Amino acid sequence: MSISANRSRIDPGIARSWLLVPANRPERFTSAADGAADVVVLDVEDAVAETGKTLARANVLAWLRAGGQAWVRVNGTTTAHWATDLDALADTPGLLGVVLAKTESAAEVDDTAARLPAGTPVVALVESALGVEAALEVARASATLRLAFGVGDYCRDTGASKDPLALAYPRSRLVVASRAAGLGGPVDGPTLAVDEAALVRETQLAASLGMTGRLSLRAEQAPTLNRLLSPGAPAVAAARGVVAELGEDGARVRDGSDGPRLAGAKKVLALAAALAGHPAP
Repeated sequence: MSISANRSRIDPGIARSWLLVPANRPERFTSAADGAADVVVLDVEDAVAETGKTLARANVLAWLRAGGQAWVRVNGTTTAHWATDLDALADTPGLLGVVLAKTESAAEVDDTAARLPAGTPVVALVESALGVEAALEVARASATLRLAFGVGDYCRDTGASKDPLALAYPRSRLVVASRAAGLGGPVDGPTLAVDEAALVRETQLAASLGMTGRLSLRAEQAPTLNRLLSPGAPAVAAARGVVAELGEDGARVRDGSDGPRLAGAKKVLALAAALAGHPAP
C-alpha cells in the first residue's frame, strides 16, 4: 500500500498537477501516488455521495496508516462532515496537507488548521462569489499555502458560464490575491473534457493569467500539465540570455524596461531550478 520509496515529493508551493482521487475508490490510491502527478489529493468531498462518506473516510485513514502519503480534500466548514473529517485526520500519519472545500473566509482556514497538527498546510478552494470577494483575506490566513479555483461550483453559484471570458475575473482575482499575500500562483480547476486539445488549450489559458497549477480528475493528464506549467527550454534559454546581457547584479541595465526584464528572467530560472528534480516529460 505504501508509496514507492523512489518517488521524491515536489514542493506543493510550486506543484503543477493536483490529482483528485475519489476516496471511495481505494484501489486507485497507490497507483495515483506512484504516478506522474505532483500532488495526490484523496477526495472525501464532491467525489463522494452523502451516503458514502463514512466508508470513504475510512478508506483514506486505512491507506495513510498503512504507509501512504497524500493530501485530502475535506468537506466545507458549513457541513456536518467537516469536523468529522478533521478529527479523523488529526492523528493520522501520512497526511501531507488538506484542500478545504468551499472556502469563504480566513477564519475557515484558521479553524481548519487549528484542528490539525501544527504546520499542516491548507489549500483554500474558492468556489463561490463570496469566496472570490474574500480572496485576499483567505490568502493572508497563516495556514494558507495556495488558493485554488473551484470552477464548477463557482459557475453554479453565480450563474456564470464556463466561457474563458466569463471566468477571467475570478481567476485574475485569485492570481492578484495570491501575489499580494506572497503565495505561489493559484491552482486552476480541472479540464473535464477527455481530449488532449482541450487540456492544452485550458492549461495555456490558465498559465497566461498567472495560474501555476491545475486540479485534475485523470492521472494521464499529469504529464501534460507538468510540461505546460514548467518553464520550457526556450524560456530558460531566453532567461539566461537576459541575465547574460544585463548581468546577474543588473550592472548593465540601460533603461526602465531592463529591470523588470531581469527580474522576470531570474524568476524563470529560479522556478526551473526548483523543478530540476522533477523534469516534465
